[in-house]
Amino acid sequence: MSSASSESAGKKRRNILVLLPLIAFLALAALFLVRLWSGDPSHLPSALIGRPAPPTDLPPLAGLERGGKAMPGLSNAAFQGEVTLVNVWASWCVPCADEVPFLEKLSADKRIKLVGINYKDPPDNARRFLNRYGNPFAAVGVDASGRTSIDWGVYGVPETYVVGRDGTIAYKLVGPVTAENLAQVIEPEIVKALKP
Repeated sequence: MSSASSESAGKKRRNILVLLPLIAFLALAALFLVRLWSGDPSHLPSALIGRPAPPTDLPPLAGLERGGKAMPGLSNAAFQGEVTLVNVWASWCVPCADEVPFLEKLSADKRIKLVGINYKDPPDNARRFLNRYGNPFAAVGVDASGRTSIDWGVYGVPETYVVGRDGTIAYKLVGPVTAENLAQVIEPEIVKALKP
């Protein structure tokens, strides 16, 4: 009888050992779901907040003009002396088209400068996009390889960064600029960046 009870206890231990990985997996899945649903997905942490903007030396979008003059590309010099919003966009990005009216509103704000990084886009497509939806940018740098965007910590397009007068990244918005995040997040971040 004791042999049968020790055999039964051994089976129970084996069953428990078999269930442990499943229990651990379910606990991790629950943790990930809680983190996913509890936070604002447009505000992902960035290691660059509070640090100088990464080296940026992007050529202009060929053939893009404003007022009969070729528009400039983008370099770190653009981030000095005034608060700058850097918007990473592409012609193939549907939310990028949706955010253009809000970027137009931002471009009218004389306290800031709005510049764009065109991400992995054929030049003709990028120009067509800006001609169709509007060009809110003071400068557009072409990141054909995507390397500069990686240095900026871009997860995907669109993304928008608030850069302070000293060239330091103050805020990062993942996803399109919307009426809601423009009023509740971006404008307050601009006001903070404008303070001396």
